[in-house]
Amino acid sequence: MRLLMLNPNTSQSVTDLIAAAARAAAAPGTEIVPTTAPRGVPYIANRAEAVIGGAVALETLASAHAGVDAAVIAAFADPALGGARELFPIPVIGLAEAGMLTACMLGARFAIVTFAQAMEPWYRECVEWHGLERRCAGVRALGGAFRDIGSVQREKEELLVELAGRAVEEDRADVVVLAGAPLAGLAARVADRIPVPVVDCVAASVKQAEALVALRPRKAARGSYRRPDAKESTGLGPALADWIAHRPRR
Repeated sequence: MRLLMLNPNTSQSVTDLIAAAARAAAAPGTEIVPTTAPRGVPYIANRAEAVIGGAVALETLASAHAGVDAAVIAAFADPALGGARELFPIPVIGLAEAGMLTACMLGARFAIVTFAQAMEPWYRECVEWHGLERRCAGVRALGGAFRDIGSVQREKEELLVELAGRAVEEDRADVVVLAGAPLAGLAARVADRIPVPVVDCVAASVKQAEALVALRPRKAARGSYRRPDAKESTGLGPALADWIAHRPRR
């Protein structure tokens, strides 16, 4: 199978982390196809930036979905996930949803641990959107600045481990979800220093994608996730405009 790992941020260094973690988790025969947003922000940290990244994600999927078996929107909090599932016939997996649902199979309650406090309100809303409030023990985020988004996991590793430990002890979390694409691959390095299972969301999304492709689900023809009726648009990228209008690709 071919799996699109779609980074809706503009940081190539983060895409490289995502791709490395995805390839480490992938089964033999799964080809990882990484992409980086051509415009937007270096990393998504709030609601407004999520809307920007989500629009870019839909344009990318319109161009690329026919050449892959499944896609992962590789940003925590899953920008445009619902819209992507409406529009496209392949399985589309959200980084946050995959991580949280995997955590739910490992314990009763999970904690989300991330590297920037700006993300905390948006991440809480993501938990609510997925209907997992009762399974979430809390969202914990580091304060302070960091030098570079591509190396934040190395820079903040010890602080993230400490924060995860506090989530276990104080929030009674059974599982820790390391949140944010820039933390891809970190779980493997720190798992033995955190006393509960630690979920790498990129690895979880790859395995969830492989499972869904193997299950061969059909595209919904009824209900809220059926493909919307054809509609003309103005100013969109050609691939997305054609897909929304139900026109053959140019």
